Amino acid sequence: MKPDLFQSPDYYNLDDLLNEEHKLVRDSARAWVKREVSPIIEEYAQRAEFPKQIIKGLGEIGGFGPYIPVEYGGAGLDQISYGLIMQEIERGDSGVRSTSSVQSSLVMYPIWKYGNEEQRMKYLPKLATGEFIGCFGLTEPNYGSDPGSMITNFKDMGDHYLLNGAKMWISNAPFADIAVVWAKNEEGRIHGLIVERGMEGFTTPETHNKWSLRASSTGELIFDNVKVPKANLLPNKSGLGAPLGCLDSARYGIAWGAIGAAMDCYDTALRYAKERIQFDKPIAGTQLQQKKLAEMITEITKAQLLTWRLGVLRNEGRATTAQISMAKRNNVDMAINIAREARQILGAMGIIGDYSIMRHMMNLESVITYEGTHDIHLLITGMDITGIPAFK
Repeated sequence: MKPDLFQSPDYYNLDDLLNEEHKLVRDSARAWVKREVSPIIEEYAQRAEFPKQIIKGLGEIGGFGPYIPVEYGGAGLDQISYGLIMQEIERGDSGVRSTSSVQSSLVMYPIWKYGNEEQRMKYLPKLATGEFIGCFGLTEPNYGSDPGSMITNFKDMGDHYLLNGAKMWISNAPFADIAVVWAKNEEGRIHGLIVERGMEGFTTPETHNKWSLRASSTGELIFDNVKVPKANLLPNKSGLGAPLGCLDSARYGIAWGAIGAAMDCYDTALRYAKERIQFDKPIAGTQLQQKKLAEMITEITKAQLLTWRLGVLRNEGRATTAQISMAKRNNVDMAINIAREARQILGAMGIIGDYSIMRHMMNLESVITYEGTHDIHLLITGMDITGIPAFK
């Protein structure tokens, strides 16, 4: 077991832009990742298993709904604190950040924003501690980038709703206690429903044989005439804008998280390049390796500035969906390129589990696709600047 020697790069002194609470939250998350995630994550990724023993710790460091108000069990933190927590968790592993991100932005956020007071009090405190784990059902086998064409539906049966359909590529599904599921009513309007494990006809088969996010638990949601109590409908928002609002929050977290993965790859490559001797000197002293490392820190610094500014706009309630798309797309693309360059610096050593780089690289292949693909985010920006949607 190798010690976690990670040192966070801050080339433009971005810490000067953070307040003391931001730094305390980040440093606590960083210390927890070094202590609880780094020593075990390679083993769990090799086994393709999520380390469930870390769930309690994720709750303790604010990994579940950090911006949820204190009265509902959250930490009441701002958006920059949320981003910094996601950064530190994904520095450890994208799959662990996926569990945290889904719980926060795709389960707790819609219950908080779109639910009623009874639903908030019933679910949010237990989700905040990790006593309950949730998942988010939007993507279907035949509808990913086009979620508005979903076929999962529910019918009003008088004293309950009858839910039918299926969702795919759902993080946390195999062990989730609740699912926030998006389905169409008889008029074709999209609504959110809270489906609980144990409801008859509700099953969550696990997805196997993944090369990516191996330490994350992924599955399907199957609804076969599931009776959902009417009290479980989220009453305060409907239409496609409801789940897309959740995705704004999640994509914002990913924009920060990807920086963490990139920083880990850069830090690993920099340390290795200083220690690896070839032709009588460290490879860090060669022009080609310095080019790689200099470009890495430049791209990380640009992403940090982009995301910090986005966090300020989120705190002010001014960030747009298109701005969030730009940051998600840019930062994940940045991270995946850095992972590939870092792997080259390590040569053959870069492919083995003694180092985190190859695991990050494989994970980022999922991150660049989920919650809006690389290409779809480009088209969101294109639509925003031209006013013309290219989707149809």
